[in-house]
Amino acid sequence: MIALDASSTRPYLIRALYEWCTDNGFTPYVAVLVDDTVQVPREYVKNNEIVLNISVGATSSLKLGNDFIEFKARFGGSAREIHVPIGRVIAIYARENGQGMAFPAPVASKPGVASSPAPQDGNKPFQLVRDDGTPEPPKTPAGKRPALKRVK
Repeated sequence: MIALDASSTRPYLIRALYEWCTDNGFTPYVAVLVDDTVQVPREYVKNNEIVLNISVGATSSLKLGNDFIEFKARFGGSAREIHVPIGRVIAIYARENGQGMAFPAPVASKPGVASSPAPQDGNKPFQLVRDDGTPEPPKTPAGKRPALKRVK
């Protein structure tokens, strides 16, 4: 299998971080960029985003699949079914300490058209781009070279 045929790493990373959170007694939250493909209570969406508690105590019938996150949860006392395409998840983290992972936001092709996730190039890091599509250079403090810190 060549890299272009490989499935996205996003659902696997989401499941791994979910498991890490629960194993360590943390509350896993996911941040979701909302569009027409996302089924969530719209009254809780702010700036086209919603943060969802996906802990065992807050959900029932939780399924962390390769294509969707699905579960039932109560919002304001009313049971709701939640359906989130994996490509719309922009972060998963522990509520208690903020540790987790952010993902590239989906890229809209045209205004009013459903967005699709940004292309994934295997395990390569993503690069920021400007609105016109040109690469954005990495930001470093003026006069300083970027450096990596070695941790033992």
